[in-house]
Amino acid sequence: MIFEVIVSTVDEHDVVHIAPMGIRYIDDFVVIAPFKPSQTLHNLEVTGTAVVNITDDVRVYAGCITGRTNWPTRPATHAKGRVLEAAINHQELEVKRVVDDELRPKVYLSQVHRSSTKPFPGFNRAQAAVIESAILVSRLHMLPEDKINAELAYLQIAIDKTAGPRELEAWQWLTDAIDEFCSHPAKLN
Repeated sequence: MIFEVIVSTVDEHDVVHIAPMGIRYIDDFVVIAPFKPSQTLHNLEVTGTAVVNITDDVRVYAGCITGRTNWPTRPATHAKGRVLEAAINHQELEVKRVVDDELRPKVYLSQVHRSSTKPFPGFNRAQAAVIESAILVSRLHMLPEDKINAELAYLQIAIDKTAGPRELEAWQWLTDAIDEFCSHPAKLN
């Protein structure tokens, strides 16, 4: 099973990188499979640490995908890294092993600290739609326009029925990105 989270890492100069990412829990490990090349992979290689952030503010997912990457953070307490201020819980992790792959190496990390600031109530339908839309936006270059439009129309139903102000703001960022992408016919399949 894949869980959508926000992964924060730092580079050798302590510059934070925040990215939405799917992770797996395998045995006692958190497994992250970042693409080659990526800033997340580079940071994991140079620092050996990461923070998995759980947030109910889906603007972070949409924002990272649409170029809004400057989210407030605070220092991690048990591993080199930064915790997303919007995190309602987080895990501080250390790299234990890497299984190399040409496209997506699997990085196995173990937990060195976990903290929770409030219970996670789960996502409502609009929040889930924003996360799905963020994934859609990250794959626009691989999809035909009719598929993009069909997915967006379906997800719009959840937005219309259950979105609050944060979800509406995130949705707007994502639909603007889709409109921008689709206005350049050369980018479409």
